[in-house]
Amino acid sequence: MVRDFGRVLTAMVTPFDSSMEVDYGQARKLAGYLADNGSDGIVVAGTTGESPTLTREEKIRLFEAVVDEVGGRVKVIAGTGSNVTSDSVALTREAGKVGVDGAMLVTPYYNKPPQRGMYQHFRTVAEATDLPLILYNVPGRTSSHLLPDTIAELAKVENIVAVKEASGSLVLAGEIRRKTPEEFLIYCGEDAIILPMLSVGGHGVISVVAHIVGNELQAMVKAFMAGDIDTARKIHLDLIPVFEGMFLTTNPIPVKTAMNLMGFQVGGLRPPLIEATGEETGAIRKLLEIYNKI
Repeated sequence: MVRDFGRVLTAMVTPFDSSMEVDYGQARKLAGYLADNGSDGIVVAGTTGESPTLTREEKIRLFEAVVDEVGGRVKVIAGTGSNVTSDSVALTREAGKVGVDGAMLVTPYYNKPPQRGMYQHFRTVAEATDLPLILYNVPGRTSSHLLPDTIAELAKVENIVAVKEASGSLVLAGEIRRKTPEEFLIYCGEDAIILPMLSVGGHGVISVVAHIVGNELQAMVKAFMAGDIDTARKIHLDLIPVFEGMFLTTNPIPVKTAMNLMGFQVGGLRPPLIEATGEETGAIRKLLEIYNKI
């Protein structure tokens, strides 16, 4: 069983065509680009991939397309979580049939189960699949907070191997590290604090900005792991404007805007998300020019 998906994973956007249908050809091209530019793995149909507006069939076809394009070169992780346990089980099983390397499960949103409910949710999915699973804690999106003690209990389940920790709290990240075995991996889910998260035991990042600066993130993480803290710090400080720019409005609006400006035909956003304003687009264009990305 895969227990390590690499250091830098990209939460890939989902390309749409002019009719707002999923563009599977462009998804293949984007996955190939990411694989060639710093990504050890790709998360498909996560929040950045606009999962709330994708149908189950679209997700499965995306898994198939990305596995066919880059499977074997980089790890492919399917976003299969939802706030319905039976749906999460079913989609995770389907993803396993496609041949993904793992699945990522977001905490159940809106219904806000207590910690016991979340434990049962994730354990039920884990028992229904042989895939290695990544928990995804993002309370800012879900209003559902998976606490360190619950993560520690879930880490005892054989195929729950990692967590994407996106609460933004280094204290909580440290608590998770303190309470879980060393082989249980912590992925940073907030691009702006990748380096600090590594310092308290993080393994790597599941990133949005890796669409744009994947090689730079890879260099930063490698420098830190090699003990070259000065180089890692320099790269981190150099990338702060990118971290800020890609979250100047709701994700994934900025990163899809950036990718379109860079020549990737990822299209628009499905409602209720909307296009970047002219002012936002101008700021993103200027940022890309500064970093020589266009």
